[in-house]
Amino acid sequence: MEQLKILAAGKNKDIMTVIDRLINTHENWSGVTVTTTEEAIDTAKEARYDLLLICAGLSSVEEKELTEELHTLQPNLRVMRHYGGGSGLLESEIQSYLKTI
Repeated sequence: MEQLKILAAGKNKDIMTVIDRLINTHENWSGVTVTTTEEAIDTAKEARYDLLLICAGLSSVEEKELTEELHTLQPNLRVMRHYGGGSGLLESEIQSYLKTI
């Protein structure tokens, strides 16, 4: 994969600011961060993404509904949950996840 396009959704604006920086400073990644499920859906209507990164603050119900809606829009979208931590952990989580698919 030449460049991983990531859509990250979470409710904590401060955390999402950090996630945005981590995603967009990585050489092989580009992405958008959003803080509502509505924003995530609207964003997915405008561009194709390889990975939906579920971040802090979304309930399990919101996560399920968002995943179902985005899979309707983009059936090949992969979904993973980010559990927090620094930039090294985020990269490790994404690299490990990508190796399993």
